[in-house]
Amino acid sequence: MSWLWAIIVGFVLGLIARAVLPGKQHQPLWLTTLFGIAGAVLGNAVAVWFGVGETKGIDWTRHLLQLVGAIVIVALGEMVYKSLRGRRTA
Repeated sequence: MSWLWAIIVGFVLGLIARAVLPGKQHQPLWLTTLFGIAGAVLGNAVAVWFGVGETKGIDWTRHLLQLVGAIVIVALGEMVYKSLRGRRTA
């Protein structure tokens, strides 16, 4: 069940990251989901490092760090994807 949640959270974080980033992203949705999962893992690691990985109630700081991680990973992933696939629009 934890893999299902990881996929769902990665998909949602990836879509939010794509919406926040300016311009059109050319990566497919499955890659956006993988980047969102990687961003969530990165955000969790940073949250644990800061000591806010587990708090009472809703972990707003952890969720914000996951979103920031997803934005960074999606932006970097988009640059790599465009350089590997070329600048085709289709």
